Amino acid sequence: MENSPISGLRSNTVRYGSFSIGIHWLMLILIAAVYACMELKGIFPKGSDSREMMKTWHFMLGLSVLVLAALRLVLNLTSPIPDIRPDPPRWQKLLARLMHLALYALMLGLPLAGWLLLSAAAKPIPFFGLQLPALIGESKTLATLIKEIHETGATVGYFLIGFHAAAALYHHYGVHDDTLLRMMPRRD
Repeated sequence: MENSPISGLRSNTVRYGSFSIGIHWLMLILIAAVYACMELKGIFPKGSDSREMMKTWHFMLGLSVLVLAALRLVLNLTSPIPDIRPDPPRWQKLLARLMHLALYALMLGLPLAGWLLLSAAAKPIPFFGLQLPALIGESKTLATLIKEIHETGATVGYFLIGFHAAAALYHHYGVHDDTLLRMMPRRD
């Protein structure tokens, strides 16, 4: 059973399973696309079809991040987390836990804030052909506040993602442990 196709899907104490690895890298692509849509919309004139398309894709991809982040959270709570070898110092484990908590707050919180923002602004909430319901009633004051929180969170996200990637590379090339290898696709 250890070498069956199913065993490679599940995480174990040595490495993450193929399913967790796939979701991790898909999330990276989705988050990059969300940020790209946000940044690229600024090159188009306000009110143009192209700008509106970038905003719509930003919303839909952001909500996709929310769905996958919730799935990842369930997976992480129900699957073993592979041990890092060699075992890092306690302070590094604590920093890693804090970083992962911050990243989950980002992946869950920013899409929820976006959904709340659209709700408070009384705008449609598109999701790949569906119109999602508003989470709160219309409020321009609340929409302004949520927009500021959403934009600040997005800026913080750049730093969190950068630190996460830098830490993985530091562990791989500096410490020479298997932190990064546990999340890489199998080559066998």
